Amino acid sequence: MPNGRFTADVVYLLVLGATLGAVLVLGIFTAPVVFHAPMLERYDQGVIMAEIFRRFTYWLYLSMAAVVLYEGYQFKLFKRDSVSILASLSLLGTVLLFNAVYTPRILQMQQEGVDATQSEAFANIHAASEFDFKLLAIALLVLFVRRYYVITHPKR
Repeated sequence: MPNGRFTADVVYLLVLGATLGAVLVLGIFTAPVVFHAPMLERYDQGVIMAEIFRRFTYWLYLSMAAVVLYEGYQFKLFKRDSVSILASLSLLGTVLLFNAVYTPRILQMQQEGVDATQSEAFANIHAASEFDFKLLAIALLVLFVRRYYVITHPKR
């Protein structure tokens, strides 16, 4: 029977893997399908995609909490790993930017109407949110791989 430590490690890796998978699915599959739907206007496509991302922010907050708790506990136990710490901080920064800055601002501009979404400011914030989402995927991948390695290769 697995002990609590093993269970925590497995659950943590599952949360990281699920979050990375969701980020990839949203970026690689969902966005291209929605934005190439011929029966919708560009504004309507954006509204659909923004709602998907708005709902995804809840999962991102949950995964961010898991990272803070797990990595914080590892830090407290003096199991400090510079790669994991940097990846965790990157993940926290990208999640907070995406959830607290980019998504609310895009939703606000969409509520202002079509003209606001065709502005240079909207294009800039949208491009920044795409870049942030890519950085999030990288941080998740690095954290997952590094934490898996540390778990499976304990120091003796």
